[in-house]
Amino acid sequence: MSFGLECKKVKRTGFFPALIVGGLFSAIVPVLNMAVRSDNYIRLENSPIQILMNANWQMMAMLNVLLFVVGACLMYHTEYADNGIQKMCTLPTKEKNLFFGKFVLLLVMGIVVLTLEASAIAFSTAYWFDTFSNWGLELLKCFGYAFLLMLPAVLSSLLIASLCKNMWVSLGIGVICVFTATMLPMNNFVVSLFPFALPFQMFVGAAENTVRNMIIASIAEIIIIAFVEVLLLKVRRSME
Repeated sequence: MSFGLECKKVKRTGFFPALIVGGLFSAIVPVLNMAVRSDNYIRLENSPIQILMNANWQMMAMLNVLLFVVGACLMYHTEYADNGIQKMCTLPTKEKNLFFGKFVLLLVMGIVVLTLEASAIAFSTAYWFDTFSNWGLELLKCFGYAFLLMLPAVLSSLLIASLCKNMWVSLGIGVICVFTATMLPMNNFVVSLFPFALPFQMFVGAAENTVRNMIIASIAEIIIIAFVEVLLLKVRRSME
């Protein structure tokens, strides 16, 4: 019910075209990079997927997080316009259900975006490199890991957007968080736990204990951010 309602509410906002076009733009990055500088990569000794991810993922991850920041801002802009969220609260539904409905919609769009990017990596692997055994499994692990580490950033974007009635304020905060994440040292485990920095981590080339710790940290952050959002909604409702 909440998911279907969210789809209807964002139908006229440009939400779907923005994320799909943004996903296509991100997916083009490895293809263009290989088309222009393939000689720099095809002689490297690592697996093709690791080469492509090392060369392109930082840019792709930044575009992904920016997309979800914009998506979260668009979704809550429709709620705050003309006091829509106050009207929704008069209906027999809880405000937290609105939040998690938006979260599920962003997750679905995240899967779409990551699928486009995985397809681009697969195409680049098949076109410029010799395929190898289990490359499909490695690709699936890479983007499954990316999906999980993306969730804290998605929840954080929604939390910020839910607290700011002015879309430009939440968008500005989100953009600052994204560019702050790009400047943090990714080899520092504690610093890399910043929700907007987690999506920049890669599965390929990472030690097994690092992957395990990142997964645990991501799940913990998802639970904490969701709890904080529910708590803040209750506090705000009691103060109105």
